[in-house]
Amino acid sequence: MEIFSSYNLIIEVSLVLILSFIFNGIAKKTNVPAVLMLIILGIIIQYVIKAFGEGAFNFFPLLEILGIVGLIMIVLEAALELELERDKLVPILKSLAVALIGLVVSTFLAAVILKALIKGMTMQSAWLYATPLSILSSAIIIPSVSSLPDHKKEFHIYESTFSDILGIMLFYFLTGRLNPAEDAGVGGFFLNLILTIVISLIASYAIILIFQKIKSQVKLFLLIAVLLLLYALGKKMHLSSLIIILIFGLVIANMKLFFQGKLKEYLDVTKAKLIYHELHVITAETAFVVRTLFFVIFGITIVLSSLLSLKVALISILILVSIYAIRFVLLRVFLGKDLSPQLFIAPRGLITVLLFYAIPEEAIIEGFEPGILLFVIIGTSLIMTWGMIRDKKINPKPSETVLEEEEVLEETEYFIKNTTDLSDIDDTPPVSDH
Repeated sequence: MEIFSSYNLIIEVSLVLILSFIFNGIAKKTNVPAVLMLIILGIIIQYVIKAFGEGAFNFFPLLEILGIVGLIMIVLEAALELELERDKLVPILKSLAVALIGLVVSTFLAAVILKALIKGMTMQSAWLYATPLSILSSAIIIPSVSSLPDHKKEFHIYESTFSDILGIMLFYFLTGRLNPAEDAGVGGFFLNLILTIVISLIASYAIILIFQKIKSQVKLFLLIAVLLLLYALGKKMHLSSLIIILIFGLVIANMKLFFQGKLKEYLDVTKAKLIYHELHVITAETAFVVRTLFFVIFGITIVLSSLLSLKVALISILILVSIYAIRFVLLRVFLGKDLSPQLFIAPRGLITVLLFYAIPEEAIIEGFEPGILLFVIIGTSLIMTWGMIRDKKINPKPSETVLEEEEVLEETEYFIKNTTDLSDIDDTPPVSDH
């Protein structure tokens, strides 16, 4: 039987997407991350493929592409949710501080552990391997915190998004230092950052002003294509490309803030809002599909035997202890005593896998077991699951019926509001051709 024939692939992908939708429903009821269920599904599929005697298939190129597109969609989805208001400045700065300090300190301690316990590991390569293990997964966090109170949900969205961006910047800064000829140093790094921000703002304004003039009904995938192009070109120019996506999302989500003074005259608010709402829907849908396929394929590629090593278990447990010890101290300093469930929400996922596979060949250490990666991902996901379930028992939410009624009411209000807004697109009577 040909598992990878055309029609079989259509059936298999369709079933995976249907199961992923069901997993999301289960996740809302149980607080077990849907991503964990997707990885397990991938592992099951791996053994089914082996049972049918299919030859080895190289999933890595597909995994890499899905990871990059998924990362872009997830960051854009998060940016579209972020409102830049004065009363949110302090929460944003707190989230940034926790993400930045947590990333640097976690990376340092993980690097010390890896250097001490893995033969042939230098401190430079240890930092490179430790960075992916220290980045929060917005792909897991953002869908998982939807039921939390608004202030806690916003904290996690900001923190995980900042962690993604800062972590990727740190990783590529470290890879740049492997080649002294291309290493621009700390000064060059910050110059690169400023240049990226300037280009991002110019591109964001240009995209919004141009796309509000396009009358075609099929322009959203054109917009996605433009963003993907900007990201890829940014990477080729060694810019921090993820910042381009983040800033575009922030600009379109906070148009009143960015279009002031004379710029306000060039903005068609109604049409720009329409682009924002449609982009929000298509981004969420695309992120769902890409995230599903990425984690299932990751599950297919996992080598479970690597988890049986005592050395892998020891290194992974030490890294996990360091992650939550640092997190406890940071949250206690910046957020006070109310640490549940924030303390336990620190999963690793998509970016961890993506950056691990992006480690340059000259920095690869043979003694590093990929099982450490898997152990930390599963461990942090299980701890998050336990923390969310514990918080649900301690702070019970309103009944599901009440929540559903509230959701229906919110959707009705949203529809009425946007129907009213859209009625202003063209209120001039049609002119007869005769």
